[in-house]
Amino acid sequence: MVIATEEKSPRFSKEQSLILWFDEVGIVDVPLVGGKNASLGEMIRQLTHKGVNVPNGFATTAYAYRYFIQAAGLEEKLRELFADLDVEDVNNLQERGKKARSLLLHTPFPKELRGAIALAYQKMCDRYGADTEVAVRSSATAEDLPDASFAGQQETYLNIQSVESVIGACHKCFASLFTDRAISYRHARGFDHFSVALSVGIQKMVRSDLASSGVMFSIDTETGFKNSALITAAFGLGENVVQGAVNPDEYLVFKPTLKDGYRPIIDKRLGSKEYRLVCDVGGCKQMKNERVPSTLQNQFALEDDEILQLARWACIIEDHYSDVRGIYTPMDIEWAKDGLSNELFIVQARPETVQSQKSQNIIRSYELQQSSKILVTGRSVGEAIGQGKVRVMLDVRKIDLFQQGEVLVTDKTDPDWEPIMKKASAIITNKGGRTCHAAIIAREMGIPAIVGCGDATDLLRTGQEVTVSCAEGEEGKVYQGLLPFEVKEVALENLPRTQTKIMMNVGNPEEAFRLSALPNDGVGLARLEFIIANHIKAHPLALIHFDELENDEIKVPLAKLTASYEDKPQYFVDKLAQGVARIAAAFYPKPVVVRMSDFKSNEYANLLGGQQFEPKEENPMLSWRGASRYYDPKYRDAYALECQALKRVRDEMGLTNVIPMIPFCRTPEEGRKVLAEMAKHGLERGVNGLQVYVMCELPSNVIMADEFSEVFDGFSIGSNDLTQLTLGLDRDSGLVAHIFDERNEAVKRMVKMAIESAKRNDRKIGICGQGPSDYPEFARFLVELGIDSMSLNPDSVLKTLLMVAEVEGM
Repeated sequence: MVIATEEKSPRFSKEQSLILWFDEVGIVDVPLVGGKNASLGEMIRQLTHKGVNVPNGFATTAYAYRYFIQAAGLEEKLRELFADLDVEDVNNLQERGKKARSLLLHTPFPKELRGAIALAYQKMCDRYGADTEVAVRSSATAEDLPDASFAGQQETYLNIQSVESVIGACHKCFASLFTDRAISYRHARGFDHFSVALSVGIQKMVRSDLASSGVMFSIDTETGFKNSALITAAFGLGENVVQGAVNPDEYLVFKPTLKDGYRPIIDKRLGSKEYRLVCDVGGCKQMKNERVPSTLQNQFALEDDEILQLARWACIIEDHYSDVRGIYTPMDIEWAKDGLSNELFIVQARPETVQSQKSQNIIRSYELQQSSKILVTGRSVGEAIGQGKVRVMLDVRKIDLFQQGEVLVTDKTDPDWEPIMKKASAIITNKGGRTCHAAIIAREMGIPAIVGCGDATDLLRTGQEVTVSCAEGEEGKVYQGLLPFEVKEVALENLPRTQTKIMMNVGNPEEAFRLSALPNDGVGLARLEFIIANHIKAHPLALIHFDELENDEIKVPLAKLTASYEDKPQYFVDKLAQGVARIAAAFYPKPVVVRMSDFKSNEYANLLGGQQFEPKEENPMLSWRGASRYYDPKYRDAYALECQALKRVRDEMGLTNVIPMIPFCRTPEEGRKVLAEMAKHGLERGVNGLQVYVMCELPSNVIMADEFSEVFDGFSIGSNDLTQLTLGLDRDSGLVAHIFDERNEAVKRMVKMAIESAKRNDRKIGICGQGPSDYPEFARFLVELGIDSMSLNPDSVLKTLLMVAEVEGM
C-alpha cells in the first residue's frame, strides 16, 4: 500500500496507491480512478499547454475503495443484502439501497485512508491557502464510457472546507455507489455491483457561485450534427443547470469556421435563469438558491468572447479524445467561470453517449398525421413523438404510483427519478434546458421529452390523454388527445449521385441540422420571411423608428421583445444573421441560396409595428414587393439591416457559402440599383467570392435573360409566380385556381427559354418553385432540359433523387 504525496516517485505503484494526483493519471487509468478523474488527469497532462484551464486536485483510488470494503468485511454483507434485490419493485429497491448506504456510512474509514486524504488536502491548502474550498465528486470505474454514462448516479459535494469535512464528503461519496438510481442503472446496463469501484475526486473549487457555469456538448444533442458546439449557461453553481432547476441561456457555435479564426455564434437564446445556487452567508459550507434580479435575468450569462473561448476548448477536447481513441468522439463537458478571477475552467469532460452511438446510415423521422389543441410548449429533446395518459408527479417518493407507458409530468428530475423514467412514454418538465438531467436521460433512453415548459404541472392533469411531439423543430408541443403519427426510416446506403444537383428548400432554421442529413447538394431556397415572421416578429422600420413611435399598443410589446437591446435595429440584424447562419452552417460548405425578403405589403403590415409603415394596396401580389423596395427611400434603411445581417454571416462567421438572391426584379436596371444598395453595406459582388442570384419568376426575366445575365451570377426559377404571370391569374384567388398548373405548355415554354438563355450566357440556373416537388413529370421535363439544380421540399428529395437518376441513366 502506498500513501502518495505531491512528491511523485516512479517506485510507487499506482495500482496500490490510496491517493493519486490528477497529473499522475490519464485516460488509460479509468480502472484506477474512474472515468471522471481519469479524464481530468488527461486534460491537465495533455491540454493545459493548449490553453485549456482545468482546476488541479487529487483522487482517492479504486484500490482505496476496495481496501475500505475488504478491511471491514463489507462485501459479504452487501452480497447478502442484494441476494433478493428486485429493481422493478420500487419498495424493494429503496429498502436495499438505504440499508447498503447505511452500512457503508456507519463503517469508519481505515486510518491509512484517512491519513492519505488528510495529507493530500493539506498539500492543497499549503498551495492555495488555509481551508481551501474544494469540490468532492464521485467517479465510478465504469463511469463515462463511450456506451454508458453514469453521470449523476453518485453524489457530488461542493464548497467543502477542512480536513474532516473533506473526509466526510469522501465517505458519503463511497456510500452513494449504492443510491437507488445507481443500483437500478447498473442493473439495466448489466454491470456487476461488486465489480464497480468508486474513486473520489477532490478538486480546487471554482467560485462560479459568484459568476456563471453550465454544460456544453461538442455535437448537437438533438440531431447529432457534428459541426456545432452547444453551450448552456446560467448564473451561480452548475448544479442548477445539470439538474434542470433553471432554464439556461443556449448558444450554438459553428466549429469549422471557428477553427479558421472566425466568430461563428450561429444562435443565442436568452434563458430565464430565475435562480442561482450560491454560498450562504457565514461561509462556503452552506449553499442556497436565491432569485436572480430581473435585470440580470435579461442579460446573457456569457460575453461573446467567452462563448467562443469555451467552444474552442470544446474543439480541442473533442479532437484530443478522438485522436486518443482512434474514432470520432463527441464530448459532454461541464464548465465554470470563477467570479474572483474571472477565469473560465473546464471541470469535467466525458464522451457523449447518445448521438455517437446512433447509426449514420439510417434516418428515422416522425410525422404527425393530424393536429389538435396545443396544451403546453417547451424545448424539445430528441425528434420522436410519444403519447399516453398524463401522470403529474411532484414527489419522487411516490414513484410507485407511476404506470408503464404514462407521460411523466413534473417540475424537474434528478437521478432519483430514473427508476421510473424508463417506464415513461414521454417526459415533460417545468424547468430545465437541453443539457439538464431530464434531457440527458430521455435521449439515452430514446424517450421524447419537452423541458422548460414553465407551467406544465398546472396546465396538465393526471389521466389526461396527450401526444408529445418533438418532431417539429426546437419547440416541443403537447397536443390534446392521442393523435395518429407515422414513423419513417430511410436507408442512406447505395443512393445514386446525379448530375442534376438536388437541393432543398429550407425556411425554418431550427430544422436545418436535421434536414442536412438527407442526401443533398445544398439549399436552393432559404426564405428570410420565415425567420422574420417567426423569430424577429417586428417590422424593421418600427425598430429603426422606435423612439418616434407614439402608440403604446405597439411600443410596449416592441420594447418587451427587444428588452436586451438598446439599439433596436441591432435586434433585427442579430436575429436575422443567426437564422441565416444556422441554415448556412448546417449545409456548409455546400451553397445556400438565401432569398432576400419578399413579403407583400399586407404581409409586412401584419408584423409588429407594420401597420404604420405599410401602404394599403389593391393588389399586393403585383405591387411593392421584392427588389422595388430595396432601393426605395421609404424602405432602403430596412433593407440595409438585411444586408448587414448577411455581411456578418459571410465575413464575421466565415459562412461564405451564402449566396443572396433578389426576388421580383422587374428590369436589369432595377437589379443594378439593388446591387448598388448592397455594395453600400459591404456586400459587393465579386468581393470575398460573393455571387448574387436573381429569381426568374417574371416574363421579363425570361425575355431579357441575356441582359439579366450581365447583372447577376445565376437564376432560380420561381414556378409559382412565373405560372401566374404567364397565365395572367392571381394564384391567391380560388375562382381561377383550377387553371393554375406549372405543366401548362405556355409555362413550360417559358421555362425552356430561361434554361437555354442561362446556358448560353454561362450562368447557373435552377428551380426552387413547388412544381418539381408536386409533379414528378415536371421534374423529368427539367432534367431533360439540362437544368443545373432542383430545390425541393424536404419530403420530396429522396423520391425525386431516384427519379432524376433514372432519367439521367436513360
